[in-house]
Amino acid sequence: MLKKWLREPLVHFLFIGGLLFLAYSLQNDGFSDQDKRIVFTQADINRLVLLWEKQRQRPPTQVELEGLIEQQVREQVMYREALVMGLDQNDSIVRRRLAQKVEFISADLAAQVEPSETNLAEYLAAHRDKFEIPARISFVQVYLSTDKRATNAQAEATRLLAALEKAGSGADIRKFGDRFMLGQQHEQVTEFEVTRLFGQVFAEKLFSLSVGNWQGPVPSGYGLHIVRIDNKTVARQPELKTVRNKVRDEWMNEQRRVVDKAFYNSLRQRYEIVIEDPRLIKPAQKETAASAG
Repeated sequence: MLKKWLREPLVHFLFIGGLLFLAYSLQNDGFSDQDKRIVFTQADINRLVLLWEKQRQRPPTQVELEGLIEQQVREQVMYREALVMGLDQNDSIVRRRLAQKVEFISADLAAQVEPSETNLAEYLAAHRDKFEIPARISFVQVYLSTDKRATNAQAEATRLLAALEKAGSGADIRKFGDRFMLGQQHEQVTEFEVTRLFGQVFAEKLFSLSVGNWQGPVPSGYGLHIVRIDNKTVARQPELKTVRNKVRDEWMNEQRRVVDKAFYNSLRQRYEIVIEDPRLIKPAQKETAASAG
């Protein structure tokens, strides 16, 4: 019977576990009685109840509340024992999480500052490209395939332009040109959107054309296009009141970056940084290392 129990994995586990806990307890005599005291205040319990009510839409029963408290007790016990055993050391996940919690401090500092209207106006003026309302264009195009028409494409485009000019604004453009997968009518599109559909060369040429008459041919990666611009607006800067929320968000983001950088630099100066890889040592550091040697 004894031999049978000695072969049981559970017995091995308990034995090894007992040895481990005995070893770490002998090495951590500095674990004071105060460290072994776990206190849950009424505020802590109220917080547990509030979280439960938010999730379940009802208060916990007495049994459920006792279970919540016991869960927190277990977490505290395991957490403190892990610290005593040094399990928090050399753990990249724990290290990263703790670093994030410190970073949250700098984020909270930045969030305390609310920008004034002057701050926002100055930020808008200094970052015009971020908030610019882009130019837009409405146009129709009639397509000629250079693959299909080969060397005759340019001449046929010239004839098509003359035919469309003669037909005027009331022309049924569906009867002209070749079939085109992107359609003939495009409303209020930006230069970026035109570039995405037709290519940069076509977009740049299109936005340089005048409004109201048939023009072309304008080349693209697909072939040749006879185009008519029906409407075009120029890029412009918005008033602060129309983009205030967006400007405020960008201003706050920049403040977070500034505060985070200053906060980190102030902390970093408290440490001596030693990098033991010659490829990563700066010239000034090499001179210091050489003189010390």
